[in-house]
Amino acid sequence: MSFSMKRLALSGLILGGLTLGQVSAANAACRNSAARDAFNVEGLKSELMVTALSCQAQDQYNGFIKQFGPIVNEQEVKLKQHFRTTYGRSAQKAQDDYITQLANVQSSQGLKAGTIFCLQRMSMFDEVKPLQSVKDLSQYADAKDIMQPTSIEVCDAPASSKARATKKRTVRHTKKTTKK
Repeated sequence: MSFSMKRLALSGLILGGLTLGQVSAANAACRNSAARDAFNVEGLKSELMVTALSCQAQDQYNGFIKQFGPIVNEQEVKLKQHFRTTYGRSAQKAQDDYITQLANVQSSQGLKAGTIFCLQRMSMFDEVKPLQSVKDLSQYADAKDIMQPTSIEVCDAPASSKARATKKRTVRHTKKTTKK
């Protein structure tokens, strides 16, 4: 390989590494997004509700809500904020559609699984008991691959820079002369 070809290949590798680093940083920001946690907790809550209704486990679901009610309510507020920010005036309709689709996807998954569904899902009630935080619930939902109606990739907006330089506009004044 000639020297210029090696330099070109090395430049490409460096540029690719820098780009990959930026993408990885962006993906990390998406994984740690407050909205993503809210979607995960909502998905988990819905999955447990579908399980409770399908498997006559209402007492276990009520125990989940009693234990995690404040966290679930807080995440519902964050989810509502996400829909307001994303959809504006049509936020409530979009959120209602999401909740409906979420329940439909999860219940149809249960119907497809048949009698094994309850065997697979009932253990979730015991598995969530030792969890304590939003992050715990969100990570659990990720690990369990809780069904969502669509692929959700939500990222928090980048922090605004308060130290942005403001460019001062230069205004040119010209003296008008009048002819007599």
